[in-house]
Amino acid sequence: MNISVPRGTEDLLPENTKQWQVVEDALKGLAHTYHYDEIRTPMFERTELFQRGVGDTTDIVQKEMYTFEDRGGRSLTLRPEGTASVARSYVQHKMHGNADQPTKLYYLGPMFRYERPQQGRTRQFTQFGIEAIGSADAAIDAEVIAFAMDCYQVLGLKSLKLVLNSLGDKESREAHRQALVEHFKPYQEELCSDCQMRLEQNPLRLLDCKVDRDHPTMSTAPSILEYLNDYSSQYFEEVKKHLDAMGISYVVDETLVRGLDYYTHTAFEIMSEAEGFGSITTLSGGGRYNGLIQDLGGPENSGIGFALSIERLLMALEAEGITVETGHALDCFVITMGDEAKYTASSLVYKLRKAGFRTDQDFLDKKMKAQFKAADRYKAKYAIIIGEDEVNNGVANVKNLVEGEQKTIEFDKIIEQLETTV
Repeated sequence: MNISVPRGTEDLLPENTKQWQVVEDALKGLAHTYHYDEIRTPMFERTELFQRGVGDTTDIVQKEMYTFEDRGGRSLTLRPEGTASVARSYVQHKMHGNADQPTKLYYLGPMFRYERPQQGRTRQFTQFGIEAIGSADAAIDAEVIAFAMDCYQVLGLKSLKLVLNSLGDKESREAHRQALVEHFKPYQEELCSDCQMRLEQNPLRLLDCKVDRDHPTMSTAPSILEYLNDYSSQYFEEVKKHLDAMGISYVVDETLVRGLDYYTHTAFEIMSEAEGFGSITTLSGGGRYNGLIQDLGGPENSGIGFALSIERLLMALEAEGITVETGHALDCFVITMGDEAKYTASSLVYKLRKAGFRTDQDFLDKKMKAQFKAADRYKAKYAIIIGEDEVNNGVANVKNLVEGEQKTIEFDKIIEQLETTV
């Protein structure tokens, strides 16, 4: 019986996971620099969390969630995104009571959405994201946006475009909502079935429709920026001023709405402008959510965050021709000739590993030439050669495979010598 991975999922083989590890380490290092601490939430939650947090009218909730009943009859859902889970944890564990605020968290892990698989979009995908909860200062919006840009720039990406918009506060959104209903109502029958429903439930979502995006009414739809009240308008201006102070370039796009209901005020996306990246250019996105914590039973604490797809980040690196350097696979590869040398090698390899050197040896009784080829394939920095004469004399030949230099070193001094060079 030939069993393959489920549609929309993939195996990450060792040659790929090395790249992933480098990318993940870079993102975690950036989180450390920005003073964000890691949080790990369950991969499944109560379905109600996403219905309330993400929004009943979103495509995620209506079409894309993996939902099931457990043996106790409870409805559970594999997490489709990270913010709702982090917000739930923030409320449940009363993080708002911590002395240090805002609470700054990052997460990294698999998410699940049932959608048509395509390049860079799979049904199980990996997200890295951050959440800063407990501050309504425009400066934290700018920090989150700067963090998001740095996630790509730290890996060498240059063909990036930052797009901003403001969705305003509750008052501004309600005024805009009424304007959208008045604008689209006369053409309701011309819209797709999803948009006809959205017009009644959440008209802002019409602006994000992929089916009706070329309908004439889309280009003439009222802009949210025209309906921002004084507070919302001033807040957006402050965010832009902070970005200007940082020297971060951006473009304001009044049609940017994002796909989740909890967003308020600042919304943003980062896109790749690399040639050949593909028709879907969005790499990541995020925004502010001033009502989410309260909706989940917490205090009136506001938050902002973003999330990126590791898969699409790797696609962007490939599009710009950037190779992720994985370094030497091994510090040492021990090459042996004869049975006694193998016993000695087992002891030496064990000691090298205990000392922190990534080390391996031949287990297939290959000839010396083939063992050297294996050391090259593993990109080992050093080859340690042990034969019958070396065993008898208590020494090994240690060859630097990068520089070509070779030395004869006593067994009990090899680790000491390597510690000064590796």
